[in-house]
Amino acid sequence: MYIVPIIIAIFIIVNIRQVNEYQRGVLFFMGKYQKIVNSGWRFIIPVFQSMRVIDMRTRTVDLKDQEAMTSENVSVRIGAVVFFKVIEASKSVLEVENFQWAISQLSETTMRSVIGQVSLNELLSNRQHVADKIEGIIQPHAEGWGLEIVGVELKDIVLPEDMKRTMAKQAEAEREKNAVITKAEGELIASENLTKAAAKMAGTPGALHLRTLSTINDLSSDQSNTIIFAIPIEVLRAFEGKSTSSAEGLVEAITKKLSGYSKKS
Repeated sequence: MYIVPIIIAIFIIVNIRQVNEYQRGVLFFMGKYQKIVNSGWRFIIPVFQSMRVIDMRTRTVDLKDQEAMTSENVSVRIGAVVFFKVIEASKSVLEVENFQWAISQLSETTMRSVIGQVSLNELLSNRQHVADKIEGIIQPHAEGWGLEIVGVELKDIVLPEDMKRTMAKQAEAEREKNAVITKAEGELIASENLTKAAAKMAGTPGALHLRTLSTINDLSSDQSNTIIFAIPIEVLRAFEGKSTSSAEGLVEAITKKLSGYSKKS
């Protein structure tokens, strides 16, 4: 009496398919595409109906390191990752056998092709532009398979060891060149300032004497210094037209002053 209802209940339970919120079901009736099934429980008529469930979330394809040649014939190894998601579940089933494998192979071949069109400097300094170019080529093919490319990112760029050494030497030469240029510019500015200072001191009477005495005063602060004072010719010119006694007195006063500095040192 209860056998028939139990068999019917088991039959119904066995043929119920659950489609989660992040999934879509592609329903076939007698081998022909019928419709897209949204999330929820769906009863599938055995033998006559079948359903393939497609995950609509974003997926990633990790592209292993690919050997490629740049436009300068420099060999590099590049790794990348491709982000994509299914936007039309029917096309992802009807138009391509394995869409994830297809995207992986298409991305690898496209990446090698794009790398061959750019120089090494552009590849190293503008990686995002290269990634965008790869994405732009893949996107039309992916749309035909019901997919959307979310993004392409280049991970690793491995250069040959001899190329690394060459680039290091080039960078070092650039730094040395900049250092020499900076030093030369500094010397030029210093010479211009010295020229202005010399011209200003030459036009001011007594400025050179004050500068000399200031230098001696700075040196006398260190007791290990021995000061040898050279009398400028301007001092001798000051003696012109004066009596010998006045000159001797001035010389004596200068000698006493220097003796005082010598004792301090």
